[in-house]
Amino acid sequence: MVLAACLMATACSPKPQGGTGKLKVATTVTMVTDLVKQIGGDRVEIQGLMGPGVDPHNYVPKLGDAGVLEKADVVFYSGLHLEGKMVETLEAMAKRGRIAVAVAEEGIPADRLLAPQEGFEGTKDPHVWGDPGLWLHTIGPVVETLSKADPAGAEEYAKRGEAYRKELETLLAWAKSRIGEIAPAQRALVTSHDAFFYFGRAFGFEVKGLQGVSTVTEAGIKDRTELVSFIRGRGIRALFAESSVNAKGISAVAEEAGAKISGKTLFSDAMGKPGDLETVNGETYDLGVYTGMVKHNINAIVEGLK
Repeated sequence: MVLAACLMATACSPKPQGGTGKLKVATTVTMVTDLVKQIGGDRVEIQGLMGPGVDPHNYVPKLGDAGVLEKADVVFYSGLHLEGKMVETLEAMAKRGRIAVAVAEEGIPADRLLAPQEGFEGTKDPHVWGDPGLWLHTIGPVVETLSKADPAGAEEYAKRGEAYRKELETLLAWAKSRIGEIAPAQRALVTSHDAFFYFGRAFGFEVKGLQGVSTVTEAGIKDRTELVSFIRGRGIRALFAESSVNAKGISAVAEEAGAKISGKTLFSDAMGKPGDLETVNGETYDLGVYTGMVKHNINAIVEGLK
């Protein structure tokens, strides 16, 4: 409410570009921040509100966030209620004439979205980046929005968007090949919360999470008992903690089920730190970019389950 109030007076006024001559852009989660960087390149100046390890479901807007949003020419967020407590403010900005774009809601075809696995009424499962073939649909809204806000850069945004689309198509092909190393019968993934159903659909995994689609949802005794039974019944050897979720709950489940927690934590609602490099099978990638995050997760899952 404080954030909304701070923005009320200035939400309708047009915003000039910053003193650098670059388009000033505000973003929410790290996946969206990276998406805009890939397409905007040097023409945009980006301020991300949520950094590595931040859980967007529980994120409480800071007073400084109001200033970032107020000064931005364009705001990009994921949508589908991923940003929890910020949703009302972001949607209100768009209604008042500010450029605030929900890239997942506007870019991904509605019939490709999954219903939540538990009573998360009013929206779809927001964890769409688990499927690179789905995430590439978010490129369009970014290219279109940046081009309208900065017409002089339209050609560059279009070229960068197309190049990034091809990069994600290549990533998807690599992912399918790497996951092919796991026998279909072994493709059962247990994580801290329900953030991997798009991943499961894309790559043929049965997915179970201790908590629901939103980490605000607490796992009850019945949920935990059923999960332990599933792990034992499928003979699952490794469970996965997530970088943006407390590992205490999933660790307790692993102990009770006689399984282990993988030494590789998965990235679900936030990417790693930019510049944090990882090398697997002779390939080095950055955990702070989307392609690197996906490669980390898939390498960790393959090595943990095969």
